[in-house]
Amino acid sequence: MNIQSLPSEQPTGCLSLSQALRLGPSEVVALVGGGGKTSTLFRLAAELAATRRVLMTTSTRIFVAQIKQAPAYVTFDPNRQTLHDILPALHNALARHSQVLLIGQIDRQSGKAFGIAPEVIDALATTGQFDTILVEADGSRMRPFKAPADHEPVIPTLTTVVVPVVGIDVLDRPLSDETVHRAGRVSQLSQTPLGEPVTTQTIAEVFCHRQGGLKNVPDGARLVPLINKVETDAQQQAARELAARLLACERIDSVAIGAVQAKTAPILEVWSRSAAVILAAGGSSRFGSPKQLAPWGDKTFIEHVVDTALASAADPVIVVLGAEVEQSRSLLQHKSVEIVINDRWAKGQSTSMQAGLAALPPNVGSVLFLLVDLPGVTPDVLNAVIERHRQTLAPLVWPEFAGRRGNPVLFDRTLFPELSHISGDTGGRPVLLAHQDQAERVIVTQPGIVQDVDRPEDLVEL
Repeated sequence: MNIQSLPSEQPTGCLSLSQALRLGPSEVVALVGGGGKTSTLFRLAAELAATRRVLMTTSTRIFVAQIKQAPAYVTFDPNRQTLHDILPALHNALARHSQVLLIGQIDRQSGKAFGIAPEVIDALATTGQFDTILVEADGSRMRPFKAPADHEPVIPTLTTVVVPVVGIDVLDRPLSDETVHRAGRVSQLSQTPLGEPVTTQTIAEVFCHRQGGLKNVPDGARLVPLINKVETDAQQQAARELAARLLACERIDSVAIGAVQAKTAPILEVWSRSAAVILAAGGSSRFGSPKQLAPWGDKTFIEHVVDTALASAADPVIVVLGAEVEQSRSLLQHKSVEIVINDRWAKGQSTSMQAGLAALPPNVGSVLFLLVDLPGVTPDVLNAVIERHRQTLAPLVWPEFAGRRGNPVLFDRTLFPELSHISGDTGGRPVLLAHQDQAERVIVTQPGIVQDVDRPEDLVEL
């Protein structure tokens, strides 16, 4: 099946850092790892300063030469000053530039400035003077990859987003102190022998380790790794492999892929978990018998749609049952799906949709709702819709044939609260109509996405 994304106002690779990190109001963002933390700090601040008051700082040290990237900076000496002493200077800098860098005293001998204590950063976060605080929370000696020492990372307690950074250029290089910061610690955490090439498995093992990327991350903070320096097709493929490995760690929320120093928008894709919820609870009154149990080839409709979802990039796969529970459950007993029973199925499709939503893990980034009566939907269609969401983070993505919207429709997690308040037999249609102007579309050349089966004679036509 030929599939293509419809040209839109937001082309592929047009996400900003702030979009990729899904930053809301009053965020404290801690950057850790290697491979471009400082560049990420300043680019993210520049993005946010258009609409927010941004405080940049470090809880470790920063090179004096890097300080010059900030439009303004303020120094803080805790031996002689209090927060009350520096707030006016910070306020004045924000009034002029909307962003300011706060550092400790400058050590001319080392060419670095001292960092700010994490408890001071927490206190600044409670003042209400800053919309976003960005913190560089460890050092990497200019290496693209690292593992933290015993005293690292220094993450403030009020941090809401932690961003472990890695440069994709570390892949296939030998694991040594010349290429990686604290190679011995990386070897210990990843079980990669010193001298052997760094692989996506090496990086994933460190990022997903409690003494690696998960170290000192506050409870409740979102963890969003950034795979940086992705500039070629081969690097993008490697980054995708790494993103898939990282999402196997439940603690990780999503993974951003891109090049922070790119002249265009820095993020190519954001990978998150896209769940499939199969709505198979209805009584099929127009069909005359339970549609989910009707034959399709050598399978039933419900088996076919479940196999389609399992063959795609969707994960997890949830099946909502209502009518004919036992027969449906029996058909699915050997398939890797979660079954949810909707006792209220007769009150409309929205009840099944909400039962599926309630069963989603909290780390899911989007959901596709699949119907059992569209046997022409293929795994390629699901994957194309998921891929378009990774490229745009659009609130809605749907497939389209000959100008007609088809199924399944992907809903971003920002729409989950609205979906949970729908009632009746409308499914997600009210939310879809409310946000259709923001939708992304994937064009397909086969009509299966619009050919549903409502009556027995529809089967004959198909």
